[in-house]
Amino acid sequence: MKGVILAGGLATRLRPLTYVTNKHLLPIYNKPMIYYPLEAMAKAGIKEVLLTSSADHAGHFASLLGAGEEFGLKLYYAVQKNPQGGIADAMMLAEEFARNEKMTVLLGDNIFGHDLTKSVAEMEAKEKGAKVFGIEMPTKSKQYGVIETDENGKVLSIEEKPEFPKSDFAQTGIYMYDERVFDFIKGLSPSARGELEVTDLNNFYVKEGTMSFEVIDWWIDAGTSYDELLRANVMVQEKVKAGELQ
Repeated sequence: MKGVILAGGLATRLRPLTYVTNKHLLPIYNKPMIYYPLEAMAKAGIKEVLLTSSADHAGHFASLLGAGEEFGLKLYYAVQKNPQGGIADAMMLAEEFARNEKMTVLLGDNIFGHDLTKSVAEMEAKEKGAKVFGIEMPTKSKQYGVIETDENGKVLSIEEKPEFPKSDFAQTGIYMYDERVFDFIKGLSPSARGELEVTDLNNFYVKEGTMSFEVIDWWIDAGTSYDELLRANVMVQEKVKAGELQ
């Protein structure tokens, strides 16, 4: 399985912190934010990873990360020319890199401790399908995609920031896809905000009945606001001191 980390975007919500650097290079306690998804990939046994970023900051990532030796990875880079194209648009940069291979996609500003090793093995063994990872948010947050399941855990729907959420499970920025994902992306149309939405992509698999779902215990979308960035630093500090993270 190939790995893809999306680390582009304009990060306007974190300005002025991001006027001269990419948000994924900001510190989360004792290391740059981008280290966390790279370490998650390495821990899961994924060996080859493509990191996407904007033209302004691609060199910054290369200077920091090199070829990925520090993580035991073979690291590649791709430049996203349209940073406002959406997650699915950025994923298309991996078409040649991941051709005929399943792939794990992580958003570069997502911090979590869930071990993906078992999930990667299960996904590699599947003939077809995709997997999303969710976290329970009792307030039924309207800030994220919401995953609706039946009593057996089958995914019934995924709605992007719905006005009336159908469940307490928010979709995180952790995804796994089979080899057909690029064909599905090519069938997408831009949403009202001009993006190729990852939720629309995921619903191809939901409608097909091949989308699976896994719950994780903690997760932070560190790049969404000053408060979430601060919360990520505090939580990671607590996890490190408790021996749950390095």
